[in-house]
Order: sequence, then structure tokens, then C-alpha cells
Amino acid sequence: MGKRQRELHFGLMFWAGGTHPSGWRMPSSHAAAAFDIAFLQQVTQIAERAKFDFLFLGDRLASDPSLQTTNPSQMSRLEPFVSGASLAAATSHIGIVVTANPTYYDPYNVARLFASLDHLSEGRASWNLVTGADAIAAANFSRDAHWDTEQRYDWADEFVAATKSLWDSWDDEVRPAGHHGRYFDIAGPLTVRRPPQGHPVLLHAGTSDRSRELGARDADVIFAGQPTIESAKAYYDDIKSRAAKYGRGPDEIAILPGLTPIVAPTTEEAVAIYDQLNSFIALDPEGEASGEKHYGALGRGARLRNLGSVSDVIGVDVRGSGIDDPVPQRVFDEANADGRKVFAAITRLTRRTVGGERPITFRDLILGITGMGAVVVGNPEEIADYIEHWFNEKAADGFNIFPAYVPDAVSAFADLVVPLLQARGIYRKDYSGPTFRDHLGLEVPANTLIKHADAAE
Repeated sequence: MGKRQRELHFGLMFWAGGTHPSGWRMPSSHAAAAFDIAFLQQVTQIAERAKFDFLFLGDRLASDPSLQTTNPSQMSRLEPFVSGASLAAATSHIGIVVTANPTYYDPYNVARLFASLDHLSEGRASWNLVTGADAIAAANFSRDAHWDTEQRYDWADEFVAATKSLWDSWDDEVRPAGHHGRYFDIAGPLTVRRPPQGHPVLLHAGTSDRSRELGARDADVIFAGQPTIESAKAYYDDIKSRAAKYGRGPDEIAILPGLTPIVAPTTEEAVAIYDQLNSFIALDPEGEASGEKHYGALGRGARLRNLGSVSDVIGVDVRGSGIDDPVPQRVFDEANADGRKVFAAITRLTRRTVGGERPITFRDLILGITGMGAVVVGNPEEIADYIEHWFNEKAADGFNIFPAYVPDAVSAFADLVVPLLQARGIYRKDYSGPTFRDHLGLEVPANTLIKHADAAE
């Protein structure tokens, strides 16, 4: 496959209630979405019509009652391999990303499941490899404790090698996988023929040194979460340079930061949607002690949503202020460097300013200090400009789109933003082939067992 022009890649993170902490409360949301396979298929078909590379099915191996008031679709949802198989039957091109945590799996099971899904989807399966952020999952798998980072990555490194050996145990002939390592001793062969993609596309996310190394060596797509374009460019350059020592070119790994685009035909309408979403967020009592609280949307350990937290962050005591009162100029003038960044972010998202015709309120400040990942609010041109800037600056090869609410935010991005990016010549108008590897411009990997056998002769 020859070198082709660089183009954007998009994935769609499917959370049934949306990724905004109150997306599930939007009037158009579907209360039973997490268990409605027809709904999941509908959303995936919207993404496929917009030529997305993939739909992403996350997973958690533990539940948390605190999620019931912040993101109930993350508290309980279908097993992702089952959901992924249903998507294969309802679509024809879009990649299907399924999360599987090697810490709580076995290589033979993972190899068999993904090989089966790759055959059923005719080459569209993908493995999102996570090593496990939910420490409480250990108790669901008869473990005394969740392994530390080093042990999880030692295990994952060998796990990937063993899984690839099992995928390679079939080709024109059947052969033993013959993996004999520190943690796994696997005879093989696998009970499923070699996947159509050779190896299903491997996705990974993380910022630690071990995570970066695994991604540079084994991943085809990396999810990133850097908050600024400067830090994103540094991460991008680091991953691409690490990949070179494994003999991989910069085009062999697509780096896709997460992005929540809130788009409408006009800027004013987009800001109104953003404000509507935020109006559903419950604030914490002012008497509650400062600290962190698990809110259950994007990440955990967010700051308490009250004026006490605002005071701690911006360096100005604003306790006792009216929540919906405008922030006076004095507070802005006395704010520390972190506070100035919060004010700038609020203005970027809401177009409101301190002392302006549309003033920033204390409620804006409360929501501004808690943050919800990378969010961009605006009309279609503004969203397309943001995406194109990151792409041209090589801070990203595309984005993993986190829809704030479902399905309307998915449709809005597909209908309003995608055509602009296509017209600018940086996003595909059609798929270049039927498999996920085709979307990424990647060859089917050589069979490692055949290479080793040939070398031994």
C-alpha cells in the first residue's frame, strides 16, 4: 500500500448517555440507551455515514453506585464483545473497537474473541488495550488487590506478544503458537483462523512512560488527553520518535486526542446548548469540605463544585457570593495564574467576559474549575478551524469524538462539521477499503511465526 496524503481520522466514543456529566438529562436522550441495541446500531450508522474510522465501546469491570446521579450509563452496560458483534451485522465499513483488560483476561480468550469478531465484521475488529484504572475490579476477580502499574505493564507486554502468536498460529497451514514466557506458556494453535486483518487494530491510551513505550511498540492508534496544543505536540513527537526505534514509521501510529465538540448552526446556539447542559449539573453544598469527589463522567477525582473550591483554585476568597451574580472586576484582577487560565477557558467556551455585556458568573467559575476534558463550543466553521489547526500543527492525527449527549450531538457533528472538513480536503469523502486497517493506511502484518520458521531454516 503506497504512501497516501495525510488525512484526519475520527473515532466515536459511545457512552449511551453522552460524555458530558449531564448529557443523560438532555430532553432528547434515551433513558434505556445502554441496553437498546437498535439505538446503538443507529448511532453507529450515523458515524459510518460520516465515514468515521471507528466506534469505540469502552468497558468497566466494576460498578460504582455514585455514578447513578452523574452518568448512569457508565454504572451498567452491555458486555462489549456482544455489542460489537451486533454492530458488525448492522454496518459494513466502520471499525468496531472493543475494550479488553489483559489484567483480568487470558491471551487465548482475547485472541479467540477478537479473531472471531474480525471474521464476523470482515476485517473491522479492534482491541482497546487498557491495563485497568478501577482498583475495585480486583474484588470481582478473586484478587486481594489491584496490581501496581509496573506489574500490570509487565503482564500486558507479554500478553500482547502471546496474543499475536495465537493469531499467527493459522495461515496457509496450522502451527503451534509456542509462546513460552515469564507469565504465559501457551501451546496453541488457536481455534479460529488468522483474522482477516492479520492482527486486529490495537488501540491504547496512557501518559506514563510504560504506557508510551507499549503504545510506540504495539499500538496502531493511541488516545491522548493533553490539555493544550503545546503539550499535545510534545506528546505527539515523543510517541513518533519512540516508534522509530521499533522500526515503525510516523504514519504507522495515529494519535487521536479526545474532543467534545458542541456545535450548532450559530455560535449563540452552540453556547446555549453548552449552558443548558451545565444547568443540569448539581452543585455541592458550600459547607462541604474542600477536596476531591468522584463525579463519574470524564475521569474521577474532580474538585468539589462549590465556591470553596473556586477560592482554593483562583487564590481569591469568593465564599458567600451569589451563585448567579456576575464576577466583579476585583476578583479577576486579584486572581492567580491558575485563576486567569480558568477565566480564559470560560471565555473561550461561553464568549462571556468579566465586566462585559455578557458577564461571567460565579456559577461559570464553579463549573470552570472542575473541567470536563477537551471541549470546543461554536458554529461549524469554528469547530472545523479548531480541528484543522491541531491537525496541521501535528498535535493530532484526528480526534476521538466524545459526544456530550446522544444521538443529537453525533448527528450535529456529522451533518455540520464533517462536510466542511471534506471540502477543505483533509477528511475522506469515502472509505478507501472495507477494513479498519484500510482506513488507517496500514498493511496486514506479516505472520511472525512464518518469519521465525524461515529464519531457522
